[in-house]
Order: sequence, then C-alpha cells, then structure tokens
Amino acid sequence: MSNNYWDEEDDDQDTNESFGGDGSDLLKKLRKAKRADEKRIKELTEQLETLSKVQRERVVKEVLEKKGVNPKATRLVLKDLDDVNEETVSNWLDDNADLFGLKVDKAEPGVDKNELAALRQQDIVTQGAITPDKAQDLESRLNNASSEDEILALLRSQE
Repeated sequence: MSNNYWDEEDDDQDTNESFGGDGSDLLKKLRKAKRADEKRIKELTEQLETLSKVQRERVVKEVLEKKGVNPKATRLVLKDLDDVNEETVSNWLDDNADLFGLKVDKAEPGVDKNELAALRQQDIVTQGAITPDKAQDLESRLNNASSEDEILALLRSQE
C-alpha cells in the first residue's frame, strides 16, 4: 500500500502551467539569483580573509614591538603559527629568542625573593599557633573534665 495522497491524474499536469506560464523564465531568474549569491559570497569571503590577515599581522607586530624585536620578523612568525594571539606569539619568541638575540627569563613570573622570605617567616610564626577551633575545643574539654588526672592528661597532650 502506498503512502502517496495525490491522485495519479495529477501526475500528468504540465509543470509550466503550475508556475504561471513559462517555466524557463523562472529557471533563468533562479540561476541568475544563484550566481549573484555566489558572487556575493566570494566577495565576502575574500574580505574576511583580508581582514583576518591584517589582524594577524597587527597582533604580531604589536607583540614584536613590545619585546623590542624588528617588525620584519612578522613573516617568520606568521609562517610558523596558525593561531595568532599575544600568548602564542610571545611563546614563539621565547622559543626562538636566540635568533633575535633576546634573553629569556626562566624565573617564575611574579615571585619576588623578598616576598618569598616574608612568606616563610609567616609560616614559621603560625606553625605552632592555636587556631580558634582548637582553643574552643580545649576550653570545652577542660570544662568537661571530671578529675585531676584528665586535666593533667589534657595539658600533657598540648605540649
């Protein structure tokens, strides 16, 4: 059994009549519209590629200027990198620093030796300190102690 809901008589209808006359004129208009759309898509694609290229070059040049590298190196960077942003360009420069006579600091960024010494001193001071939770726990255990031996055992455990 077929799921078609049209009468077989409808199959014999002339397609030109259903389009209001000349079907070739409609096809010409559709083809013309399609060519115009394809042309517009091609133009927009070319514009996008041009703008993307300009933006990539601008990002690379800005990073090179910040690092004090000759902007002529832009071509080298663009050949090596697919994804161009400040981080990737900086990483590329760090990897190829010897080509440009740059010195790369291998030290951790943002860590100062004076700050590190101050943190160590704070750790030493706070290492044996009693936190508020410990003080409250100790106070409640002292209040609940029923004998002298329990209090002495509690004091010995805190040494």
